[in-house]
Amino acid sequence: MPTYVSGAVTLDRPVTSDPESDLAPNAVTQPTIRVALPAYNEAEALLPLLESLHATLVRAGLPHEIVVVDDGSKDDTALIASQASFMMPVRLVQHERNQGLAAALRTGLTDAVDHAAPGDIVVTMDSDNTHPAGLIPRMLTMIAEGHDVVIASRFQPGARVIGVPLERVLLSIAARWVFKVLQPIPGVRDYTCGFRAYRVEALAATIEHYGPRFVSEQGFSCMVDVLLKMRRLQVNGGPIVMGEAPMILRYDQKGGVSKMRVFRTIRQTLSLVARRTVGGA
Repeated sequence: MPTYVSGAVTLDRPVTSDPESDLAPNAVTQPTIRVALPAYNEAEALLPLLESLHATLVRAGLPHEIVVVDDGSKDDTALIASQASFMMPVRLVQHERNQGLAAALRTGLTDAVDHAAPGDIVVTMDSDNTHPAGLIPRMLTMIAEGHDVVIASRFQPGARVIGVPLERVLLSIAARWVFKVLQPIPGVRDYTCGFRAYRVEALAATIEHYGPRFVSEQGFSCMVDVLLKMRRLQVNGGPIVMGEAPMILRYDQKGGVSKMRVFRTIRQTLSLVARRTVGGA
């Protein structure tokens, strides 16, 4: 079970009292942006990312909460998040032991949905400071234009990839073409990027439908798994609409070492596509 931390105070259970959740359904309010950050040993990069996120959303005039899911880090990740909560709307959720990206993502997304009000938007990002917070307003505009999911893409015109090792570039390109051929999703080219914005209604419907199987894949292939599960669902009588915004990926600004094991990720991704192609999502 995760431990929830607000500032420096550890709570025995999730905070369930959210002023925005208590508003009448017809009340006119600005949506809250709920950023979920799975983090494992990201002490070097976390504070610059939190500061950039907070500054970007303040400039845009957007109410927001940043939830750091510390997945059993051995460094000062939890301490940095806790200290940041005194300067900006950051909340820390801790796993007592390292459970992997899939578990941290599941905790972050379900926590965001549990605290959200109708109309809120949930954003997920890597915690290594490679994803530009400045792209979020454009992603939110696309949500307002009718998308349910917006992916920060490396494969849209205007995107750039800086400082990424060759093997990771090749992995991303190969994954793009494998899924484009075998598991195509309209509007999607970048299946593996974890920088996304979700309309909370679409996310909540997916979690309700799949239950504990919502994020069932391990490792980095869990990001693909979420999209494949969402693509077959309907919200308010229509399909979940996905789109992409071109991203400048700044891998040269990455703090700490990469947690991705390339060959393991390839095996997991190929296994996922085989099972989804034969058995369906």
